[in-house]
Order: sequence, then structure tokens, then C-alpha cells
Amino acid sequence: MKTNNALLLAVFVMATSFPSIGRAAEKSQLVYIGTYTGAKSKGIYSARFNPKTGQLSQPELAAETKNPSFLAIHPNHRFLYAVGEVDRFQGKPEGAVSAFSIDPKTASLTLLNQQPSGGSGPCHLDLDPKGKCVLVANYGSGSIAALPLAADGKLGEPASVIQHHGSSVNKGRQSGPHAHFITTVPGENVAVTCDLGLDQVLFYDLDAPKASLKPHEPPFVSIKPGSGPRHLAFHPNKKWAYLINEMASTIATFRFAGKSGMFSETQTISTLPKDFTGNSSCAEVQVHPSGKFVYGSNRGHNSIAIFSVDPRTGDLTSVGHQPTEGKTPRHFAIDPSGKWLLAENQDSDSIATFSIDEKTGMLKSTGQTLEVGAPVCLEFLPL
Repeated sequence: MKTNNALLLAVFVMATSFPSIGRAAEKSQLVYIGTYTGAKSKGIYSARFNPKTGQLSQPELAAETKNPSFLAIHPNHRFLYAVGEVDRFQGKPEGAVSAFSIDPKTASLTLLNQQPSGGSGPCHLDLDPKGKCVLVANYGSGSIAALPLAADGKLGEPASVIQHHGSSVNKGRQSGPHAHFITTVPGENVAVTCDLGLDQVLFYDLDAPKASLKPHEPPFVSIKPGSGPRHLAFHPNKKWAYLINEMASTIATFRFAGKSGMFSETQTISTLPKDFTGNSSCAEVQVHPSGKFVYGSNRGHNSIAIFSVDPRTGDLTSVGHQPTEGKTPRHFAIDPSGKWLLAENQDSDSIATFSIDEKTGMLKSTGQTLEVGAPVCLEFLPL
């Protein structure tokens, strides 16, 4: 009996001292939603996400700010950064970047400070893995910038601004540079950016503590003329990268050669059904946390294209399309568990939730649709 009591005591201590993985996984997560501001939106919204059911709570205004069309959360989860996709800031022809502190209890955001983005029409931003600087892509001016970060989360003025030059074959959309995306290469001190106007993916050596960007060698890889490269996603194995081309409605698969910075294209595949004849353009690309699937959004066809990944080569095979139950899915997000995909339908002011089949990658509608004015970005913050 004495032994049994000791055993029961040990079990009780373990159960109370270490929360079960199951219970931890069921905790709600904060979600922050970037929007284009207007009649139905005033800025950045927050909601609670239930990873067990896929449900989102009703959104609440977390911070009032103009056109926060892309968001990024600091690695320490204490700060959030947003572009201000505008043409003028502080009386000058450039956009803005805003820094906010996060209150995890109330989900409210408190503005820390703002800085110019180093160009006009900023549309994307990201942080280096250690949270030393913010990288910004300015679509309007076709420039990129790096802004240093202080320990308190505040932004410094742009320490590096690089202006792209050139054009490509589509004179209506590619008469000049349009930087559309920027991030860091996994495991390397290299930043990579997609320029829709140049049909190029460009590389820069990054000194994150100094927010310094310098051209890498080789400096870029060219994409098929008229493709309009938009966003890029790396596979978890860090060997493959997937580039979604806005104008051509394709995804290109690349092998990545590490420090040499070279991409070697192995495949280009359409994001649209073979029988589709309407107008459509791509927006977001993401790799499933398992590495087994790749997803891309079609604006016009209004769908998520679903692909399986060849585990030997990284090449893609189309396995289907899921309507997003709304118009113009500019962005979508996969929750950290890999069980849910949330599609933001910009032109129907809605976010639709889909479950992900872990074996096939196929999406299934949950019937859950949340109303948000012009949603264009969504970021998860685990609690």
C-alpha cells in the first residue's frame, strides 16, 4: 500500500508540474490580421484561434494604422511590425514601417514608433532570425531597405536602402522595378528578394546587427520573362525553394546551393486548372510544416492550388484546387500545427477556414467564415 501511495504521488506531481502536450496544443492562439484600410477597416485586427476546432473569434481592432498590408512578429513574440503601404510619409514620397508592442492578455497593440520604409508603396517585410533588423520591400519604388532594431523593439532609421533598376517584357506592369518580397535564406547571412518588374530573384549579404545589405555574388537569378515573381517559400529541409509568379500563374521549384546563393530551377508548374480560360494572378505560396505539400493562391480563379512534393527531388505534382469561398485570396496562412489553412479574401471582406488532410494535403471547408474588411495578411502568435 505504501508503494502504491508513492506511485500515485509521483504521478500526481508529474501531471501537475508538466502540462500535457495535448492540453498545451488546445490553448488558443492570437491571430493578427493586416488589412487595407477603408470603409470596413481601420488597421490591424486581432482574433483568437482555437487549434482544436479551427474557429476564429470575432475580430477586434488591435491598432489603428493606415494600410498595414503585411505583418511580421519578432522572434521573441513581444513585438509586431507592419508596413504602411502608402506613397507619402512625413511629407516625403515614401511609405512607413511601424513597431508595436504586444499585450498577450488583451491582444492590443501599442505603437512604439514609426520610420520611413526607404521607398514608396512598401508591401512586404520580415525580420532576421535573431530579430536584429527589419527588412522591407517597396513595390512602388522598386527598392529594399534594412532597419535596425533596438532592444525595446523600436525601429531605427533605414541603415541600408538599395534601389533596383531595369525593366522586363510587359511594359504595362514591368516598365520599372517592383520589389515584392524579402526574407532571409535559412542558415545563411543572406537576404533574398523577388522583383516582379525585373523578373529576377536577387541576393544580398546581410549583416543583421548593422542592418547592412550589400550585393551578393552571384547577385541574382533570372526568371522566365513576363513571369512576375512575387513570393518565395523555403522547404523545411533548406534544400528547395518555391517561387510563385504572379503574372504567369506558375510556381517554380529551385534547388538551393547554400552559401553560393545560387538557385537552380528544376520545374515550373501552373497553379491553374488546364481548362481555366479566365483572368487570374497568383499571390501567396507556402510550404506545409511537414514538407509534404505546397500551396499557392489564385486571384481570379479564387482558389488555393494544392501540390504534393516529391521527397527525392522537391518537384511538385498538382493534386487539386480548393475554392476559397470568397474573392481575391491575396494571402493565406497555415497554422503552426499544420491542421488548418486560413484564406484571406480581400475583395469579399472575409477569412475562410479549411482543414488540411495530413495524408493527401487536400483542403476541406469547415463552413467557418469571418467578416474582416479587406484582409490581406494573417500572422499566428502562439500563446
